[in-house]
Amino acid sequence: MPSLKPLLIVLGAAVAAFVLSGSRAHAQATTLHGTVGPAFNISLVDASGNPVSHLENGTYTIVVDDKSEEHNFHLKGPGVDQFTPVELVGTFTWTVTLTDANYTFLCDAHPTLMKGTFGVGNAPPPPTTTTTTSKPPLPPPGKLVGTVGPGASISLKKSSGASAKALKAGKYSVSVRDLSKAQNFHLIGPGVNKATGVGFIGRATWAVTLRKGTYRFQSDPSKARVHGSVRVS
Repeated sequence: MPSLKPLLIVLGAAVAAFVLSGSRAHAQATTLHGTVGPAFNISLVDASGNPVSHLENGTYTIVVDDKSEEHNFHLKGPGVDQFTPVELVGTFTWTVTLTDANYTFLCDAHPTLMKGTFGVGNAPPPPTTTTTTSKPPLPPPGKLVGTVGPGASISLKKSSGASAKALKAGKYSVSVRDLSKAQNFHLIGPGVNKATGVGFIGRATWAVTLRKGTYRFQSDPSKARVHGSVRVS
C-alpha cells in the first residue's frame, strides 16, 4: 500500500497556501483609502479604487492622503470620530470598527461642499454617496500661508500649497504660523509692514493689499539667511 505521507504533505501545503491567500485578500479588502484636496475634492474608495457606498460590519484600516492645508478629512459615525488637522498635509492611518449605521466623511472647513456618506451592515441606504464636488469660484481675497520655524526656516505659500513666488496685485488674507520663539515672520513691501513678535509662538491673520512691486518676508533676528521674496504684478 503506497505511503500517505507525501500526500499529506502536499495537502498540508495546499491548505497553508489557501489560508495565507485568504488572509492577504481579507487584509486588502479591509483597507480603505481616503483622499482630500488639493482642490475641493474628497473621496473614500476600497482597495480596488471603487467609491465606498456600503460595507459589512467589521474592523477596517483607513489610510488618508491629506493634500491641502485648507481642507481636512473627518470620518464620523457611531463609535468613530477620526479627523486630520485642517492646517496639516500628509498621510494618516486609522483603525476603526464599523457597525450597523450610516457614516459620513467630510471636510470640516467646507462641510456643505465636501462630504460623502456610506452605509454599514443592515443600515438603510444613506441619502447620498457623492464623494467629489466641483471647485467653486475662489472668493476674494486670495489666501496666503506664511510659516516661520521650527528652526531657521521660512516660507510663503498659496492656499494650494505652491510657493508664492509671483502674485497678482490685489487683496489677500495672510495666515501666519509662527513656530519658533527665536524667529519671527515679517512681511515688508509697498504699503505693507506686518510682523509677529520675536518670542511669540502661535497664529496671526493679516488682511493686506499687495501692489505691484517686490515684497520681502524675513525673520528679523536672522534676516541675512532666513528670508524670501515675492514679485507682485
